[in-house]
Amino acid sequence: MEVGAGVSVEARISELRRKKAESLAGGGADRVEKQHQAGKYTARERIDLLLDAGTFVELDALRVHESHDFGMDKKHYLGDGVVTGWGMIEGRTVYVFAQDFTVLGGSLGDVYAQKICKVMDLAVQNGAPVIGLNDSGGARIQEGVVALGGYAEIFWRNTRASGVVPQISAILGPCAGGAVYSPAITDFVFMVEGTSHMFITGPEVIKTVTGETVSMDDLGGAHAHGGVSGVAHAAFEDEESCLRAIRELLAFLPSNNLTEPPLQSPQDSPDRMDARLVSVVPDSPDKPYDIVAVIRSVVDDARFFEIQAEFAKNIVCGFARLNGRPVGVVANQPNFLAGVLDINASVKAARFVRFCDAFNIPLVTFVDVPGFLPGVGQEHNGIIRHGAKLLYAYAEATVPKLTVITRKAYGGAYDVMCSKHVRADVNVAWPTAEIAVMGPEGAVNIVFRNELKGLSGDALSQKRAQFVAEYRAKFASPYVAARKGYIDDVIEPQETRPFLIKALETLVNKRQDGPKRKHGNIPL
Repeated sequence: MEVGAGVSVEARISELRRKKAESLAGGGADRVEKQHQAGKYTARERIDLLLDAGTFVELDALRVHESHDFGMDKKHYLGDGVVTGWGMIEGRTVYVFAQDFTVLGGSLGDVYAQKICKVMDLAVQNGAPVIGLNDSGGARIQEGVVALGGYAEIFWRNTRASGVVPQISAILGPCAGGAVYSPAITDFVFMVEGTSHMFITGPEVIKTVTGETVSMDDLGGAHAHGGVSGVAHAAFEDEESCLRAIRELLAFLPSNNLTEPPLQSPQDSPDRMDARLVSVVPDSPDKPYDIVAVIRSVVDDARFFEIQAEFAKNIVCGFARLNGRPVGVVANQPNFLAGVLDINASVKAARFVRFCDAFNIPLVTFVDVPGFLPGVGQEHNGIIRHGAKLLYAYAEATVPKLTVITRKAYGGAYDVMCSKHVRADVNVAWPTAEIAVMGPEGAVNIVFRNELKGLSGDALSQKRAQFVAEYRAKFASPYVAARKGYIDDVIEPQETRPFLIKALETLVNKRQDGPKRKHGNIPL
């Protein structure tokens, strides 16, 4: 019972403390225990793990829903099932909301949505990242269309905040139906193995409608979305590692689109060279190698924060630093599908490039690409449209863009992978680079088909080898592109780190304006 008028200050303070304690209790001890038994932390425990100790300031802890139907007038919980507020990560302000599954299954109603919208508005207004910790049964059925309206208000704010402040979603329990679209609009989605699930419709509905039988994990678990659908950017074995990764990710990102990414003092010398890079590219043009090893050899302290490592493995995206300055790295991966560009790789890299451009993060691209993946499936599923997304993203980006061609750069994929022609600022190649319309083997079949006609056995092999060598020397050499100015220099592999650092230093004040427009029309 609330304290009435004419009582002492001490009694009023005691009542306040009782209410705060009630809010802190969430759904009560029994439900908290069930949360722990499911291998999950509570909303407040997650916030404590995420933020710098003692920095969380809560908002709207005393709000309750205003629904009276279906017995809801007897089910009031202070805070209404979501914990919201702000705090610090490494001394920088962030806004956070954490859905509380112990209260009405974390279901979203009108007041719940208002609380989330408030912190999102504050994040945009004050130029700070917003982090959502999702663990909810979905829309609160008892509130009907009001709950759906609440979701839409959140979606609208996600869209308005996109490219203004970083938005990060952690899926730490169920996230189903319309609820999935808020995380889907955010910049990064992290999931936890075994306890995270995202889907539009669950296994039971799918069984009824399509007859398909699928488990929760196979349908919408962390690995399904991290490795198959590409919805998630990373999957973690537990909540602690997931929340630590959010802290690590934010260290590379600016607080908003009007500030620069945070600098750090590297332990690594900017002049360091790595002699191992000289032999990293095999003599055989068809032999794979690991581009991540190249990246780690070049960046500060071998530290590379990879994004979507299990999805579209033929292209690598992630964050690193060069002499303390954050950069976004995009690289073809010869170790998987020879680094070819396909639909998934194009979309993965395009979204990453656009994020970096929105938040003033320079782009470093390592190129070893034999072309776009051929096949009826790729063509019919829109490789033209999806490949154009990556081309569009690089052409649109105005942040500093540096490109290193390590080996193959063939056909249209050469153009797409941040070539000079889409306005990269600095383009260099290693002596092992081959820049051509197509690979020498394929080109010889076309250019010299008359000369090869009628030959067989050793005579054919020797003649083909001769023509391949001639084509490679005349057309596929990096020096042809260098003579045309399409690359700015050919450098020794071990020089890559100091070269990129010096080039990046000259680009820190880059300014590039385009024609006035509302926005472009990327080929979605």
